[in-house]
Amino acid sequence: MSTLMFWLLLLLRATDAVTGTWRQCKDVLPLDLLSFILERDTSRLVPGVRIKEADGVRGVQFVSPDVSMSFPLSQLLVNCDLFPKEFSIVLTLKVSRTAAKRNEHVFSLLAPKYLNKSKHEEKEAVSDTNEGKSSTEKKQQMEIQVKRNPEPGDVLLGLKISPKRLHFLMKGGSEAVEQWVFRGIGLADNQWHTLVLAVGEHHVRLTVDCNSPIEIVPSRPFSSDLNIQGSRFHIGSRGRWKGLFSGLLRQLVLVPGSDATHQICPSSDSKLAALSVPPLLLDLPIIGRQRDVTSDAEKRVSVGLERTCTELQQGQLWFSQEKKALYLCDGSAWITLLEGKNTSTWKYLYYVYRIIKLFFFFVNVDHKRLDYLLEKQVLTTSSETHDIEVFQIPGIGLMAAMAHRSPSSGSAVYLWTSSGFRLYQNISTHGALAWRHFNLGKKTFLVVSNSETGSEKQSSKDSGADNSVIYKWSKKRKRFVSFQTLQTFCARDWEAFNINHNTYLAVANHRWGNNNHTIESVIYKWNKSTKAFEIYQTIPTSGAYDWEFFSVGPYHFLVVANAFDGVTTSVDSVIYVWIDGRFQVFQKIKTFCATDWEMFQIGGRVFLVVANGHRLSGTGPSQYTINSTIYELDIGGQMFVRFQDIVTYSAVDWEFFSLGEEHFLVVANSFNGESYSLNSILYRWQGYEGFVPVHWLPTIGCSDWEYFTYQGESYLIYSSAKTPLFKVFKLKTY
Repeated sequence: MSTLMFWLLLLLRATDAVTGTWRQCKDVLPLDLLSFILERDTSRLVPGVRIKEADGVRGVQFVSPDVSMSFPLSQLLVNCDLFPKEFSIVLTLKVSRTAAKRNEHVFSLLAPKYLNKSKHEEKEAVSDTNEGKSSTEKKQQMEIQVKRNPEPGDVLLGLKISPKRLHFLMKGGSEAVEQWVFRGIGLADNQWHTLVLAVGEHHVRLTVDCNSPIEIVPSRPFSSDLNIQGSRFHIGSRGRWKGLFSGLLRQLVLVPGSDATHQICPSSDSKLAALSVPPLLLDLPIIGRQRDVTSDAEKRVSVGLERTCTELQQGQLWFSQEKKALYLCDGSAWITLLEGKNTSTWKYLYYVYRIIKLFFFFVNVDHKRLDYLLEKQVLTTSSETHDIEVFQIPGIGLMAAMAHRSPSSGSAVYLWTSSGFRLYQNISTHGALAWRHFNLGKKTFLVVSNSETGSEKQSSKDSGADNSVIYKWSKKRKRFVSFQTLQTFCARDWEAFNINHNTYLAVANHRWGNNNHTIESVIYKWNKSTKAFEIYQTIPTSGAYDWEFFSVGPYHFLVVANAFDGVTTSVDSVIYVWIDGRFQVFQKIKTFCATDWEMFQIGGRVFLVVANGHRLSGTGPSQYTINSTIYELDIGGQMFVRFQDIVTYSAVDWEFFSLGEEHFLVVANSFNGESYSLNSILYRWQGYEGFVPVHWLPTIGCSDWEYFTYQGESYLIYSSAKTPLFKVFKLKTY
């Protein structure tokens, strides 16, 4: 009866698979597989491994295929049945030159026993990758061969290594294990190497030490229905002695859904580029490399094998996992301070050690961490303010240009003093919406976005045009003076940038008259002969609100925030790329009354965040509480992909800044549908978690945030479009 029930259940599961009820693993965060194994029990080292140092870097050495170095994959990939369609494996390893001349398994994903096929049922299949290729292509392919061979046993997914080859194995749709062989890699050189193996539907790509990737394109797409139910993941082996990995492993991370190369590359130390390294392996100083933040702490506290205790090491602590004790060097011998005689005491001792390490880490590392924000200044202005531009004038100091709403009072430039900003100069503007500062050689300029026309230019107003003005800093008068007037149409923003030693200005024309939002925004180029800006390129926009220029490597980008097309705020904002002397469409992103783009980088990762204002379609009501979105550049896919959604309230600005090793975003929330008095929020970068809220700042109709530093201190300033004031916050650090 039990046998009948077994086959009945198996049949039911097979029926579910056919009817498409298997759940694909989606939206899974990166999984640190090595940390998951090593930190399950911090009171002892996992059986079957030892921690070994090589070139000042710690790694795991496997001494036996112990069951503790494996786990059911369902413990990490929960609520799903099928392995992710696309994924990356990031690993850092070291293989000795004297490694055995046999295949060794770095990791293996094994199917449950009852799903194994008998060996005599497996048939060899050789791919036709080289068929139809030219002689040149075949010569190139000699370094990368693709094979499909049945791997003995029950491997669903795996990576094995030999002195000059790397083998990636994955079960295919035909139930046979397909094997892709990267030849001539040369990892067995007794050096550390970081590898990123990225698997997509139509390719497998290998990147070694952040060098150019090597790509294999299979003759048919990878199987997207790799069933992982009941499977077990083995690190350092295939669950048996044969093929046990003899090298050192420092990092092993599974990144579902994306190519992780751009998350760690480029790197200042490409051979040890890290995405996530277990804390147990971070305790040794890095010898022969740029000073690491743990090195000073390491002078005080060490871990691992016993070291010599001399006068040079006097006062140093040594934590021995083997002897389960903490020792102090008195200049000649190690003195026992604490000893873990039982499991509970040993666990306590381990935490004492970690606390000591953290103490010396924070004592010796000189980096700032945000503690709280202190209100530094509240200043009443002549009118509501739409925008702030903070900049430096050599010999004068730090300045801030305020775009005031009222045409009668004009706008103002403020100078920073020990007590805060004080009024420096009034400038006549007409419904100013934004300022932009830029330099031409040693000369300093400001350009204003005017949205209204002065009475002396009434004829221009009738045509729907306004006059925005460029001002030049006069060293003699120590004032900004009018330099050039440009015709604009309710200009919302200016962006200044340089490409190939040429200076450009881009204006975001919002509308022509009161109704026509689908108009052209303009890019101007500085003419060195006429000493003026001239029209260079026009770009069609829909209620344009903001331009953001940025560069990634040799490529230059310009992204526009389109807000309204006359009917709906659900419009495409567009990223343009500079090609052959012109900006051309690179990517379109659906936004909702986009008011601002902010580009920023964390490590080698490139992000764009959009401020979405509100949803409006036809005569329906507006929705002000909506998501603003962070996008990340997928270099392999050559596009920006959604990274994180953040709930905002008619957001009109994002500001990114860094304090020491910490990164922050602050949003200008302006309206929630009922009130303009609400919190703008400061978010902190938390790695895998993205940005998380850490400070809530009361604001009134917040229109802009700017971050600036002065004499080693950090500040945030915000403006209000609803009340005539601005506030300066001082960022207190520790």
